[in-house]
Amino acid sequence: MMSKLPEIFSISLSIFAFGLILTYLPTQATGVALQKNDTRASELFVSIIPVLKHPRCLNCHANGDFPRQGDDSHIHTQNVRRGPDGKGKYAEKCQTCHQEQNVAGLNMPPGAPNWHLPPANMPMIWEGKTPGQICRQIKDPKQNNGKTIAQIVDHVTSDKLVMWGWNPGEGRTLPPLAHDEFARRFQEWARLGAACPD
Repeated sequence: MMSKLPEIFSISLSIFAFGLILTYLPTQATGVALQKNDTRASELFVSIIPVLKHPRCLNCHANGDFPRQGDDSHIHTQNVRRGPDGKGKYAEKCQTCHQEQNVAGLNMPPGAPNWHLPPANMPMIWEGKTPGQICRQIKDPKQNNGKTIAQIVDHVTSDKLVMWGWNPGEGRTLPPLAHDEFARRFQEWARLGAACPD
């Protein structure tokens, strides 16, 4: 029996290691290591809602076929419309005024690469929705342009248009969480299984 002890220990260790590998392997859906915890993931999503409902985000994710402006989210003063691709309609294209970066000066046109609203076929409207409804919409490939959880995480953590919200130009308030903290919570939400609150 004593001679079999090292062999038994070796097999047990291999089984344990294999179990750990399966637990932390990247999943196909998210591309991140998964350590499922629905309760914590839901809490994390609720904690980022103040950012998603802040005017820097909500002005492009509001009800209607038009963007909003300012901290009071008033209707865009130039009567701009979404258009089919989200980049404006007729001669009023977003990039006519919104360049690659902010125009200097108080309340001057903000800018970032590829300035646009979500397209008309999936407008990603968050106004008036609960955290659970927003979460399910963000995760639904039929409503998020076919994105995986990993692609959504990449979008909110590195897309220059999203990151503009934390560098909005003079006269505009910042979201209530720093971008690094927002990104950390979003990544952790995905890592824990991307569960949605009720």
